[in-house]
Amino acid sequence: MDLTTDISYLKGVGPQRAQLLGRELGIFTCNDLLNHFPFRYVDRSVVSRVAEIDTDKDYIVLRGTISNMQTVTNGHTVRLTAQFRDMSGTVDLVWFQGVNWIRESLKPDTLYLVMGKVTTYGNTLQMAHPDIEPASQQDKALSHPFIPIYSTTEKARNKGLNQKGIARLMETLLEQVKGQLPETLPADIRERYHLMPREAALNNIHFPRNNELLAKARERMKFEELFNMQLDYQYTRSLRLNQSQGRVFDTIGEHFNRFYNEKLPFELTGAQKRVIKEIRTDLKSGRQMNRLLQGDVGSGKTMVALFTMLMALDNQCQACMMAPTEILANQHYNTIRRQTEGLGIAVELLTGSLKAAQKRKIKARLAAGEIDILIGTHALIEDDVVFQQLGLVVIDEQHRFGVKQRAKLWAKNTIPPHVLVMTATPIPRTLAMTLYADLECSVIDELPPGRRPIQTLHATDAQRLRLFGFMREQIAKGRQVYVVYPLINESEKSDLKDLMDGYESIRRAFPLPQYGVSILHGQMPPDAKDYEMEHFKSGENQIMVSTTVIEVGVDVPNATVMVIENAERFGLSQLHQLRGRVGRGGEQSYCILMTKDNLSSTSRERIQTMCATNDGFRIAEADLRLRGPGDIQGLQQSGMLELKLADIIEDEPMVKATRDEVRRILEEDPQLAQPDHYMLRKHVAQTVHIEWNKIS
Repeated sequence: MDLTTDISYLKGVGPQRAQLLGRELGIFTCNDLLNHFPFRYVDRSVVSRVAEIDTDKDYIVLRGTISNMQTVTNGHTVRLTAQFRDMSGTVDLVWFQGVNWIRESLKPDTLYLVMGKVTTYGNTLQMAHPDIEPASQQDKALSHPFIPIYSTTEKARNKGLNQKGIARLMETLLEQVKGQLPETLPADIRERYHLMPREAALNNIHFPRNNELLAKARERMKFEELFNMQLDYQYTRSLRLNQSQGRVFDTIGEHFNRFYNEKLPFELTGAQKRVIKEIRTDLKSGRQMNRLLQGDVGSGKTMVALFTMLMALDNQCQACMMAPTEILANQHYNTIRRQTEGLGIAVELLTGSLKAAQKRKIKARLAAGEIDILIGTHALIEDDVVFQQLGLVVIDEQHRFGVKQRAKLWAKNTIPPHVLVMTATPIPRTLAMTLYADLECSVIDELPPGRRPIQTLHATDAQRLRLFGFMREQIAKGRQVYVVYPLINESEKSDLKDLMDGYESIRRAFPLPQYGVSILHGQMPPDAKDYEMEHFKSGENQIMVSTTVIEVGVDVPNATVMVIENAERFGLSQLHQLRGRVGRGGEQSYCILMTKDNLSSTSRERIQTMCATNDGFRIAEADLRLRGPGDIQGLQQSGMLELKLADIIEDEPMVKATRDEVRRILEEDPQLAQPDHYMLRKHVAQTVHIEWNKIS
């Protein structure tokens, strides 16, 4: 048996349990089971007294005798109850499965260790489905005191795959693969970081003999996990740089120069100039560019993207920009068309809401090379969208597109186009170097001059009348206001009701004809959205009541107040995105976070963070700490942070160490041909799948 063997062939599993393991726990092979690590451990050498039981603890160990076993039938259900007693008190034990076997196996007046979670049922302490072993085996408990606790499900538990069942399978597997677990890390790295041998680490992470061995086992397996992730990303990047030739954009011509000299609406910041130079170096290198551009809200990423597209045009290529929503696509289209007016550049918009005849006309012109810049939504990746000479792809808010969607866009050219992916969600340095080891990364860390910091305030429902008064003051000055509700899921009727109730409340407080109120949410048809947006943009309506559809893509410089209702329901990154919808003009802007009176400690910390800083990178660091990396703006959908043991914040020194070690190895041995790198070569052969006509 090896680790690729189907789990059904492991002794104690069989076809039915294998199906259950796969469906419930994602365990299909022996390797999957081996990497199903415990999420915590119980020290069974620490025995509690019944009188000292803490029901808040997830797992405790008791020592005593069992008596008064009774089988209770209630309709079709049968349960076994018993009384457990030590010198200080009693606990009721109850089983709903395996009743007959348990009744026959337990002996009255025999000392047992019982282990599990104690709850209160009425006035009685109760432990359901405890793990039990004779106290005569306590010597074993002292030599192997730690009980591994594995994640499982109710369905799996009901079929014997509880903690004890999974541990039994793990013991069987480790015995069968003994001596067959090869080292995966080069010897010099193991020595340099004093890492435990892999087989010893796997044995001790499942069945540790003491805390010291457990710590060393976890350190070894964390290092391996982070090392393999860095190897995947950096090897992918190395292959792309060495094998994927890109178009050479060696000309800075009329389009770029005329725009810079005649149309540039403001002086570029130093950060924008630096990033444009980095992109320019990529484009003339002869290698396909794959660069991440990140910057805070309002930092000028779109302007950098436009200069990059103008470089493509100057080198006889077309460019396209894909945005996640029609609102954002429309904004980019209107902005770029306005900024390039008079330069002879054909800019078009392609979205799903266009009529069929309009789409056919745009697609025909695109294939004929009559369109220079095409801006759109996912409609750009339809099979019948054909470019004559696509040289550059710009993807905005890239985390909102799946890898397959991006790949379809890249595959539209025989020579891979250069790719610039942008995000307005600042990514903490640690996360960026972990997630994007296969991309070059540029950061715009400077806001345009003249932008005034947004003042962020926290208010509760008790202060709503004061809020309305403040809104009237701002409107009297000629300003406009957003009021955003957390319609998290368009199917949640209660959330939609909150939005509509809020809209009616605002209309009563700000009546016609003195005030105009627009409304915007995802269930509205496109023409209705356009109608409401136009009334707000034109200034005819002073208030926009909306869901988070305005999170990106709405740019109304005259709007100076952002009111976020139920702000405790949003994550920090989303709050920061919403706040960025104001402060886009020269006037002082405000963000008011409305919450209920009683907040959890996590919610309160989020609100306090927002009030304390406008720095998107500090906010992203706090968001990462509070919510975990897998939840940052949907990054988890890409499957890039499936870490079982490591934590990229707590283990930042190890992240850096593995990144540097992988970089060193690939510089010295790009093909991983050295004998000591055989297992690394085997790993990337299994995990890195490069198709050069796709986005990796």
